[in-house]
Amino acid sequence: MNNLIIIAHPDKTSFCYNGIMKTIRETLQTNKEEIYVLDLYKENITFNFGKDKVNRYKELITWSDRIYFISPVWWFRTTPALESFFDQIFTPGFAYNFIPISKLYGYPKPLLSHKKVRTYLTHGAPAWPVLTMYLNSVKLRLVMGVYSFVFGWFKTKTRQFWSVPFVSQNERLVYLEKVKQDIKNDLKK
Repeated sequence: MNNLIIIAHPDKTSFCYNGIMKTIRETLQTNKEEIYVLDLYKENITFNFGKDKVNRYKELITWSDRIYFISPVWWFRTTPALESFFDQIFTPGFAYNFIPISKLYGYPKPLLSHKKVRTYLTHGAPAWPVLTMYLNSVKLRLVMGVYSFVFGWFKTKTRQFWSVPFVSQNERLVYLEKVKQDIKNDLKK
């Protein structure tokens, strides 16, 4: 299968890049899967992708069977690079079409619902305040709003890692073992 890994972190020494992305890539390579890594910060300094990149990124999405998104959470959202990617690539006519219900309302009909999607989000915060006080708004917006409602990705998997800058190296290794197991599970499907 064709696997597109989209990494949205500017720091190559980060846990997102140097831990999660590398673990996904190595696990897929070990299983002789086709892989393309799209490093949004390496390719896009201004977050204005331009027509050529938009077309190329849409081709990569079309090519892929599985998409892996990796991003830290900044200000209760994914990074500006990933948010810009969603805005500029997953456009009407490519990711969805609006089906009119009335003159003032329509609903999105997904065009990419057959894609397998997995997302990894890293947090600097511990789980408790994000899950309780903020109702896990980052994941809720991404999974319920964007992925499910607009893109039709109802079976997407999203894993969040908490307090990443503050946990021990052993805890990070536990996180990466979960990533490796996730990918192995994806390969069975």
